[in-house]
Amino acid sequence: MGPYLRAFRALVLLAGFYLLGFVLLAVLGVLDYLAFEFTAGALAAKILIVSVVLAVPIVRGMFMLRTPAPEPPVGIRVTEAQEPRLWRTVRELAEQVGTRAPDEILLVDKVNAAVAEEAKLFGLRGGKRTLLLGLPLMSGMDERQLRGVLGHELGHYSNSDTRLTPLIRRGHLQLTRTIEHFEERAAKKVSKERAKQEKAADRRVTKGKKAKEINTTGSGVTYKAMAKIYTAYAKFYLRATRSIGRRQELAADLAAARIVGRDAYASALREINVLGPAYDFYLRCYAVIGTGVGLMPREGEVFGGFRHLLPARAEEFGELREDLPTEQDPYDSHPPLADRVARIEALPADATDPQGSDRPSLELLSDPVGAFTALERVMLTPEALALTRVDWEELVHRSMTRMIEEGAEGIRQAVAAETGGSAETALPALLDAVQADPAVLWRIADRFPKSEEAAAATGRAAREFARPVVRRVLNQLVSVELTARGTTRWALSWSDSAYLRYPEGGFEDQLTLALDAAVADRPDTEPLRKLVLAS
Repeated sequence: MGPYLRAFRALVLLAGFYLLGFVLLAVLGVLDYLAFEFTAGALAAKILIVSVVLAVPIVRGMFMLRTPAPEPPVGIRVTEAQEPRLWRTVRELAEQVGTRAPDEILLVDKVNAAVAEEAKLFGLRGGKRTLLLGLPLMSGMDERQLRGVLGHELGHYSNSDTRLTPLIRRGHLQLTRTIEHFEERAAKKVSKERAKQEKAADRRVTKGKKAKEINTTGSGVTYKAMAKIYTAYAKFYLRATRSIGRRQELAADLAAARIVGRDAYASALREINVLGPAYDFYLRCYAVIGTGVGLMPREGEVFGGFRHLLPARAEEFGELREDLPTEQDPYDSHPPLADRVARIEALPADATDPQGSDRPSLELLSDPVGAFTALERVMLTPEALALTRVDWEELVHRSMTRMIEEGAEGIRQAVAAETGGSAETALPALLDAVQADPAVLWRIADRFPKSEEAAAATGRAAREFARPVVRRVLNQLVSVELTARGTTRWALSWSDSAYLRYPEGGFEDQLTLALDAAVADRPDTEPLRKLVLAS
């Protein structure tokens, strides 16, 4: 389907929105005519009022709601003078695809690449072109894979796909806002009716009568009906436009495979399935863990730290390269990734060597660290930028120390309630209490949730259920104490969770034995006291 035919189809779909509006207005007009022709004046007037009220959102949706300009993308614009190798690569790929290169390149904080165009005349004339390129995406791809992704995006320019985006977006926005307007009106009607019925119910209760059940089923029914009509067309509109988008994606895939080679592009698609979840995990478990203690990674590491995580967890995330999504959402503009990869891998083998090298694609940038640093300055909030910057080791240690202290607060309170001491001195108080009365240990376990089986147990069976509970209690209090004394430190691991680094010389083994002794049938807290409180 050529660009002019696709533009015509998009126009027809948008025209359908206006046609639906005119049809509904005509129906309302016919109802008004019939009302005045065949009913009494009072009823006809009511019907007229209802039809006018319903007509207002229709007219507003068609003519009075301007389509707002899209939000400008946020990122860092790089000129050809700043990043000559990146621009040279993009220009080479644009020439091979057979299209005009973008007018600007914007580096963003997403695992994604995308293109946009400020098209004119309903998408028939091109305009300013922008390429958005995610630094996290570059962090996880080699140059050959990135060339494939860029070839795909530039293929959208070649097929004039980006020119239709403003037109499709306009129809989507107008439908959405018209539906929202009807739903808001319906909600107000329901709320008003509910308030009326609740007031009447209160009066009946005051008089000693039974209040009637609140029922707002019939409220706002005309607004709800209109919303359903527009919702049905919106679903059709989205299905139609998304099906266009899916064909565009497949065409762009073929363009990319033709340029960089079948195998290189297929590997890029598989890598995208890895990088999305991996980046979410990185942001959640590394980049922002220090905000609670007023810390952030050093400049360039908030987004740049992702490149440290990927090689360390390559095996863990590697399964995602094979476990590709297969289900198709009818409202998704992209075909399932499994289908896209299968189509590419079914192509004939590459006749020539693939373009590009297997070096990290970040090497296309003159100063990757500087790019990550500049991206932080435009993406992070002023509050985040004002936080103290520390290296990863210090960030993990101080963040985990706070997290464990907060997690132990409930334990401290439970111990203080049992021993009568202070929450701040929970560990020594507990050791003293257990040494004086071993039964304290098992009573502590009673202050924490139990399974039904544990709650029903008695005698030795009850102690066996309680033993792991009190051992966890002691272990957490010991961890807090050792960290506060500087005996241990939390250590960063890119391949696993953060862990406590104990002193050398068998300290960890001694601690294990001391904890076991403290929760034995005849508790001995002296080894733990000497190892922890005297350290």
